[in-house]
Amino acid sequence: MSTLSSEGISNVSRRSVLKGGAALTLAIAVSRGQMLEAAQASTGPAAFVPNDFIRVSSDGIVTIVSKHLEMGQGIFTGLATLIAEELDASWSQLRMENAPVDPRYNNVFMRLQGTGGSTSMSNSFDQYRKAGAAARAMLVSAAAKRWNVPESEIRTQDGKVSHASGKSAGFGELVADAAKLPVPKEIRLKDPKEFRFIGKPQRRIDAPEKSRGTAVYTQDVQLPGMLTAVVAHPERFGAKVKSFDATKAKAVPGVHSVVAFESPLTSGVAVIAKNFWSARKGREALTIEWDESKAFRQSTPQMLAEYRALAAKPGIRARWEGDPEGAMAGAVRTIEATYEFPFLAHATMEPMNIVVRLGEKECEVWNGEQNQTSTQNALAKFLGLPPQAISIHMLYAGGSFGRRGNFAVDYPLEAAAIAKASGLKVPIKLVWTREDDTRAGAYRPMYVHSLKAGIDKDNRIVAWRHSIVGQSVMKGTPLEMMMRNGIDPSSTEGASNLPYAIPNVAVEVHNVESPIPTCFWRSVGSSHNAFATECFLDEIARAIKADPLTLRRSLLAKHPRHLAVLDALAARAGWGKSRGEGRYAGIAVHESFGSVVGQVAHIARTSTGLRFEKVYCVVDCGLAVNPNVVAMQLESGIGYGLSAALHGAITFKDGRVEQGNFHEYPVARIHDMPDVDVHILPAAAPQPSGIGEPGTPVIAPALANAIASIDGKPIHAMPFGSRMSFT
Repeated sequence: MSTLSSEGISNVSRRSVLKGGAALTLAIAVSRGQMLEAAQASTGPAAFVPNDFIRVSSDGIVTIVSKHLEMGQGIFTGLATLIAEELDASWSQLRMENAPVDPRYNNVFMRLQGTGGSTSMSNSFDQYRKAGAAARAMLVSAAAKRWNVPESEIRTQDGKVSHASGKSAGFGELVADAAKLPVPKEIRLKDPKEFRFIGKPQRRIDAPEKSRGTAVYTQDVQLPGMLTAVVAHPERFGAKVKSFDATKAKAVPGVHSVVAFESPLTSGVAVIAKNFWSARKGREALTIEWDESKAFRQSTPQMLAEYRALAAKPGIRARWEGDPEGAMAGAVRTIEATYEFPFLAHATMEPMNIVVRLGEKECEVWNGEQNQTSTQNALAKFLGLPPQAISIHMLYAGGSFGRRGNFAVDYPLEAAAIAKASGLKVPIKLVWTREDDTRAGAYRPMYVHSLKAGIDKDNRIVAWRHSIVGQSVMKGTPLEMMMRNGIDPSSTEGASNLPYAIPNVAVEVHNVESPIPTCFWRSVGSSHNAFATECFLDEIARAIKADPLTLRRSLLAKHPRHLAVLDALAARAGWGKSRGEGRYAGIAVHESFGSVVGQVAHIARTSTGLRFEKVYCVVDCGLAVNPNVVAMQLESGIGYGLSAALHGAITFKDGRVEQGNFHEYPVARIHDMPDVDVHILPAAAPQPSGIGEPGTPVIAPALANAIASIDGKPIHAMPFGSRMSFT
């Protein structure tokens, strides 16, 4: 890994958009007052406003300010594609820079600054295109004035402005003149027929520095005087420190101090040392007595039994359409199934870490933040500071899958609590080990689903009842405002909006109260609802002797996007054609985050078990801004979903998490992965929909349905890796 000095930190994280040189900086949709405020704050003649997305310097380099966290999903490349398109820049002249925490960089859908819900491209699409188009218009105007020719005769391409007379100039040559011009009120965006970048494959803009090892992650940060903290957390949630003996810990070379702390969410004993290894050795030498009087002590079998009992009772109605009870009572036959889903860890490549420097009246943070606004507000409240006193220097993050977007702000608050308890004014880097995050982190909630279908004499589904039992991830967070009548929409998404044409539908939910911390996990509610609904539909198909694809198509007449995905999927996967002896296939389709994804899993029986050979994946994600990134995200989502399908499970025994590192919480390895065939349907919509998460929920039901097609025995619980063998 690379390291970053304090000077390097300043260069990459502090706002340079208003400083120095001939630079063209602009933003879209800001008030005149904000523009004047920015102009007054400027130290250079080329600065326009603070709410900027683009900076064009005199050397022709185009710096794009990203309001979203790059955590591996490719958002830097997506935003660069939008700017390059409308600015007519060359790909080689683009650079990326992280935005500071500022409401002007809010995600317009989330109404706060953050990255999540697969919304990054869709909420930035028009905004960044307009920024690029405005910058281009100003450069064209500057050239027209300089050459005394009509603007309509000016052409732009590959970072240059030219005229039929032979005159030309690079962007950098024109920024001083362009900086003197007003931001245009009317902005013309390109017609899709003119696109040169959008919809075309482009290499990832972050690939070079990540390949060279120069990309800066939190773990790379090195600041003068910085110390490292490692925490001893209680083994049971809800326990607190009763007493501790740090004598042996302080004797470890490199250990600076040992402090007990309590944040709004966590408590423990922190060992602060000159480096990680000394801090970890110091933690191992601690003697701690825990107060477990209010600690969680349940085991997984006990919790599952309670969930099953709740699933049999009426819950909060998330959807009640027609007469589900009457239709079920009048059905010729009924089909029932219960599905169980364990707690899941996020297992990010880079475990949780953060650097905090607490001053007298300010707090600086260095981190790959997925939810800047919540972190800033939570730290401000805890430290008794105004939000603007909390500055966050954004870095790359080595994966998140929802973990770094935890609205409870657990590990940043813990770092602040340690800094506060220690009284130290030097930077402190808090490092959670893999075991720390697996045993003391936040999880995808455990769920139990109970489904029942009523079938009439013509083998039609006339009633559908679905009960969902699990913890709410929104309750108690700023997103609780999205809950209505006690319903967390993230618990029921993919179930309450079931697309199948069934006349009588009931979807109910039970919100379980538990001290086990939970947060969003890649694809959120769809990660379990897609499995329950798609596997149950296959069970119905087997019961009425219908082809799974044919049954789905018959129920989707009002959903042309689903039908188009299924038809393309069937053609690519050869559905209905003979696959040969010992070969089986399963299908699933699901809509999440505005995109529809269908997958067919092909498996083969071998002498040692079942082998996952290939998955065909078809997606309708609207306009695919960069097809390469879309394919990467679908492949990544399939791998992530496969980990949960085959191995993923956080279990409890007497209140203790039983898993620690990857030997106890395995993730899919390269030999687990099938060949993946991704097909992106032509854009039916002029804008992109979500792509970071929709590939994840479909793979498990497609694979489970393939396995069930062998002998008709359905899979009712995840993980189900014991049914597979990879050779």
